[in-house]
Amino acid sequence: MSTKGHAFAGLTVALVTPFRNGEVDEAALRRLVDWQVAQGTHCVSPVGTTGESPTLSHDEHERVIAIVCEQAAGRVKVMAGTGSNSTREAVRLTKYAQKCGADAALVVAPYYNKPTAEGFFQHYRAITEASSLPVVLYNIPGRTAKNMEPETIARIAELSSVVAIKESTGSMDQASQVKSLTQLTLLGR
Repeated sequence: MSTKGHAFAGLTVALVTPFRNGEVDEAALRRLVDWQVAQGTHCVSPVGTTGESPTLSHDEHERVIAIVCEQAAGRVKVMAGTGSNSTREAVRLTKYAQKCGADAALVVAPYYNKPTAEGFFQHYRAITEASSLPVVLYNIPGRTAKNMEPETIARIAELSSVVAIKESTGSMDQASQVKSLTQLTLLGR
């Protein structure tokens, strides 16, 4: 049976954000995208946690998304990291990624805030209502301090633009539950 996010099945590489002299090294970032294309990568994911999203300024975060979308030029999919513990910021970044031509938004569960199940749902609902970009949930409680339970994920998965989940709890039981409750494409780490 086909899943909602079947277009994002395959190899997605979380890109590092290269720096030189305290600044984003744009030339190195472009070379990195080209190298991933040459290696046959299906999708690149800039500015997730591997890409230094927590330490980039807002301008740097946007610039990295723009560079990667421009350099990918449709040769590979771009799943831009647009998550934040601030719903307003996650909405802003998701809209920006869509404007730049990203194919999807990787949206980490709100970190630090420890939202309730309803809080998780309202966060993702606001993002999906603000943009038509496909959304990939990112559940990594080791970094966010709160697990999105399978029942909560199932409710969020009913939002039409939520297509996949990067399930990083390390629990095969949880991954199996999510798979049985939703039509989401399940991405591992």
